[in-house]
Amino acid sequence: MTSGPGDAAAARKVRGAFFTPAPLCKYVAEWAVRTAGDKVLEPSCGEAAFLLAAGERLEVLAGTAGSGRGQIDGVEVHERSARQAEQLVRAAARDVAVHVRVGDFFALTPTGAYDAVIGNPPYVRYQDFNGDARSRGREAALRAGVPLTNLASSWAAFTVHSALFLRTGGRLGLVLPAELLTVNYAAEVRKFLTERFAKVRLVLFAERVFPGVLEEVVLVLADGYRQGPAEHCELHQVRAAEDLAASAGVARRWKPATADGKWTPALMSTSALAAYTGVEAAPGFTTLSCWGETTLGMVTGNNRFFAMSPARAGELGLQRSDLLAVSPPGSRHLRDLVFSGAAYAAMGVAGAATVLFRPAGEPSPQARAYIGAGERLGVDAAYKCKVRSPWWRVPLVKPADLLVTYMNADTPRLCANRAGVRHLNSVHGIYLQPGLRRLGMNLLSLASLNSMTMAGAEVVGRAYGGGLLKLEPREADRLPVPAPDLLRAAAPALSAVRVRVATLLRLDGGLLEASKVVNEVLLAGALGLSGGDINSLRDAHIELAARRTARGRSQPRP
Repeated sequence: MTSGPGDAAAARKVRGAFFTPAPLCKYVAEWAVRTAGDKVLEPSCGEAAFLLAAGERLEVLAGTAGSGRGQIDGVEVHERSARQAEQLVRAAARDVAVHVRVGDFFALTPTGAYDAVIGNPPYVRYQDFNGDARSRGREAALRAGVPLTNLASSWAAFTVHSALFLRTGGRLGLVLPAELLTVNYAAEVRKFLTERFAKVRLVLFAERVFPGVLEEVVLVLADGYRQGPAEHCELHQVRAAEDLAASAGVARRWKPATADGKWTPALMSTSALAAYTGVEAAPGFTTLSCWGETTLGMVTGNNRFFAMSPARAGELGLQRSDLLAVSPPGSRHLRDLVFSGAAYAAMGVAGAATVLFRPAGEPSPQARAYIGAGERLGVDAAYKCKVRSPWWRVPLVKPADLLVTYMNADTPRLCANRAGVRHLNSVHGIYLQPGLRRLGMNLLSLASLNSMTMAGAEVVGRAYGGGLLKLEPREADRLPVPAPDLLRAAAPALSAVRVRVATLLRLDGGLLEASKVVNEVLLAGALGLSGGDINSLRDAHIELAARRTARGRSQPRP
């Protein structure tokens, strides 16, 4: 992400280049460079900020040791930047061997010869990281056995390729986008770091590191290449780059649940992380998968054609045998605790698409006419339609016990499907285990509004375009929710607050107030959590959601 003097701003942006604050470079260099004879590589040296910091560090060490001649190598795709960087470092570090190479870092064969690789990789989003550049990046990552998807931005391949230049026991110090912690495409990078290195330190910043750039960053300091796996991650949190040196000794330990799992919990405060991991391990909480199976909804191939209002079905003269009751496309109507038969009927009267065109057997004459109209419009040519026979018979899923919103501005909602309708793929369905069906339908929607579950949704879900939180079925399976025994113990108290919570949910901004009520009954009363722990979980949910929406406002996410 670094850039060179005199380098045009527009050109820097295309290459993903941004100026790096000197205190950050100094901190990384002092951590990574440990002897006067160290060999150091900066793979995207730009304005030479990291090279200068490494040179200064080597000179200090040489003066202290009285001997030793270190080596600094840089790589920079921009020729003018490369030449200026080399001149700057030669002038500043006269007793250090310096060489800056012009070229594409991905085109270089890893040497495995460096004691330290440091820098600020270029940050080019997946939309612009394409063609030959993407191919070279993915090939470079595959050398280390790390497969990357087409959604991966440039820094992901850059991180893996950088590590391959290290000797055994070497150190990697990189400034990376904070999406390393949260996005699915970075799973293999997270796994690579924790499996290949003996120690991994993450430094998080409360303020933006790069002025004028909304993207959050994290400092990754990985030590002991090829000596892993790391037993845990060491977390540091500072206000700004200027505070790095003063806070070097303040750390906390955290172990990811799985090698490739999301590191979103690392964004929590010390107290919140302690509360979250404590509840996660407690017998009173489990995952949603223990309650039942979460599945995708029905895929029509063209909701406008297949889903319609009762009035529209009447206009077309369609028969009852041609239609099925369905939860309307979207999920705005599932923000309550229950989707009742009365609510379903009222939506149909109001013109919502509550019926699905889906003749079970021989279509009525009116249905045949509608099928012909669809063919004239080309509906049958849509991919999901043309691969089934007949094209107009949508594959069914049975009515689910609970409906789950999977695209959310605030938090995923579990809604009891009392209407007994089928669902489209704009929501997910949960089929509860037979022995848990009554308990789950009565109370799981209400109980899931606690701060532990809402913070957990931010951990297991993924940020989507516009800052929405997306929850796929396999992610929903990992959602932390109250265990059946805890829910049974809390049933009388939860039932007593049901009406109050439902009323709050219908108010603008009422979700957090509703959550307070559930927290008091479930987390404090039934689980026995302290007020401090509950407040920490509540703050963690609010902070993680705020980070997600802030990222969504600044840049779209895949």
